[in-house]
Amino acid sequence: MRDTLNIALVQAQIAWQDPEENRQHLQSLMAGVSDATDLVVLPETFTTGFLGENPSQSEDMQGPTVAWLQQQAAKLQSVITGSVAIFENGLFHNRLLWVQPGGQINYYDKRHLFARAGETERYQPGTERRTWDWNGWRVCPQICYDLRFPVWSRNRGDYDLLLYVANWPAPRVDAWSTLLKARAMENQSYVIGVNRVGEDGNNKIYPGASVVLDPLGRAVVEAGQGETVVYARIEANTLHTIREQFPFQAEADPFRFTP
Repeated sequence: MRDTLNIALVQAQIAWQDPEENRQHLQSLMAGVSDATDLVVLPETFTTGFLGENPSQSEDMQGPTVAWLQQQAAKLQSVITGSVAIFENGLFHNRLLWVQPGGQINYYDKRHLFARAGETERYQPGTERRTWDWNGWRVCPQICYDLRFPVWSRNRGDYDLLLYVANWPAPRVDAWSTLLKARAMENQSYVIGVNRVGEDGNNKIYPGASVVLDPLGRAVVEAGQGETVVYARIEANTLHTIREQFPFQAEADPFRFTP
């Protein structure tokens, strides 16, 4: 594991159902990202807004957004991640894309779909929790509503950094902040939470409140409420020290999870 990981959180406004405008806008926000950055995190459904996909503009894994992410990752020499509405085999997926500088792509499909907003009627849920390695850091990606389901994010000794991208609305921002802290503390992991700002086409307001937390739930950086790009450095020594001083994961109850 490398000693540090440098992260940029892109807390952005998202234009409703306008992928090209969103790609251009996000590219302008990322223009100042340092070449020392290892990981750039965009919000959930960053090309359309939440449930803002237009079937006539649907994208697959060979579409313009995937190509754009590959271009930006190569330009910044950083992993870029965020979720996109991807149309595949006749179904939509809320898919977090993890794009490396060399063009390699990994992905995670959102497991817990938000039925209250109709997401279950339009998307296919994911079935596999995934972890990826970047610079020796093991990363577990999840999306928005997944945050409310701690068994799905339970650290099985397989990750160091838990990552959430979201379109989390303002009326429930206290839950967003509280649950992110809980996931950090219970899993003894760094946690990243990146949320959007602004208003969407369904008149929903989003408050930002993006954050990086250490394994004790303490804020490394907080983005506040406006559109911004903020930076954080996370440290392997802090992670290892906390896990050594408080080795309670060794005493956790065993369980078997079946999707």
